[in-house]
Amino acid sequence: MTVMGVSAFERFFRAAASLDVDKNDLKRYSDFVDDKLYDLLIVAQAAAKANDRDTVEPWDLPVTKGLQESIHRFRQLDQEVELKPILEQLAKHPPLDRAPTEETEARYPELLGGLSVALAETFRIVFPDLKNPQTKHWETVTKIFNLLL
Repeated sequence: MTVMGVSAFERFFRAAASLDVDKNDLKRYSDFVDDKLYDLLIVAQAAAKANDRDTVEPWDLPVTKGLQESIHRFRQLDQEVELKPILEQLAKHPPLDRAPTEETEARYPELLGGLSVALAETFRIVFPDLKNPQTKHWETVTKIFNLLL
């Protein structure tokens, strides 16, 4: 990620949850969004297959009410932080049995943005006094997401 990207990443977490992250957290964050996007796509692929379609449509993505609300909060935050262009670079996925449509792929940056807001807020909920997440904090929060997504 470029220096500009690191700066936007840091600003985003400060704005979303008053957390101080640094470039060392980028790998954990990148792994998190990669894993969660893949998890969402696996479920979406199953929905497409169950509906006898060869493509994954946006409505196949398992977007819950909470994730939708996080996406809305991301849109508001992104106006000041401008993280979406960086998320577009991160929104890569491995090949699937069912190909996502362009419309589905266009939703990836906002999905990742919503997941990012939810991630930042989860740090704040689980560790209310946390300022700078460490490995143990990332592991705990990731385990929570793995249970739910």
